Amino acid sequence: MGDDDGAVVVSPPVEVMRPRAARSVPASNGLPGGVQYSVKLDGLRIVAFARGGGRAVLQSRSGRDRAADFPAIAAGVAALPTGVVLDGELCAWKDGAFAFTELLRSRAARERDGVALSYIAFDVLAVPGRDVREEPLGERWELLTGVLRDAGPPLQQVMATTVRREAEQWEPTLAPLGVEGLVCRGLATRYRPGDPQSRWLKIRRSESYDALLVAVTGPADRPRAALLQLTDGRRVLCSPQLTPVQRHQVGDAITDRVGPARSDPEHGELRPVEPALPAEVEITAGGPHRPVRFVRVRAE
Repeated sequence: MGDDDGAVVVSPPVEVMRPRAARSVPASNGLPGGVQYSVKLDGLRIVAFARGGGRAVLQSRSGRDRAADFPAIAAGVAALPTGVVLDGELCAWKDGAFAFTELLRSRAARERDGVALSYIAFDVLAVPGRDVREEPLGERWELLTGVLRDAGPPLQQVMATTVRREAEQWEPTLAPLGVEGLVCRGLATRYRPGDPQSRWLKIRRSESYDALLVAVTGPADRPRAALLQLTDGRRVLCSPQLTPVQRHQVGDAITDRVGPARSDPEHGELRPVEPALPAEVEITAGGPHRPVRFVRVRAE
């Protein structure tokens, strides 16, 4: 089937739901229709479109199509019924744990090191011939289960429950695997970005650490991301990228320290910062490949 047969009713780009941070796990009746609790995975947020004719679009948070970067995932999505649109996380798995930083490396580097990729869907926006964003989550969840029933790896459905005690017990078990928390959604809510009545909540644990800012990506005066050296010697790019405010702060702080751009085999084009600057970072509780979030440059 193709785009012209009526199966495709939702096309890219689409706006996505964004969970709001919460401090505690809501009671089972704390959201409209009761709460669904699902594991919060740290990957690349991807809206996946099955376009027919062996084609797929993997829309990133910025609106880019990442299908060429992740061909195995694109092939799995393309094999779904034409018109299906999923929302989920594209995740990497290495050394027995989720490994977000592997997604920031080149495709060749991931393949060389045997990094496994999967697309873990937590919602469905469309099925063939039908936009389901106005259906309640409970119905969308049943549709998602049906869509993925025969799909198999690298596509799968996120782990979820409606039992609060069960969800709270996941943390000590799954944190070492890189699961960073919970997402909580009301079973009666629609997929309406920006609607407070349809809000999603996220709960995650993180801890503050010292690090060194050793390089940046992007323009020297307004860098996009920071390469950070952790106390164990590892060097990782911050995730997510720097906010507009942080870009100004870091750009001002490295004015007299930043060098010309040079190519790095793991992280692409970098501008070294010498001497390195002390920084504060947050690392989500979990496994060995946890994302590192830049907080601020520390005073020397």
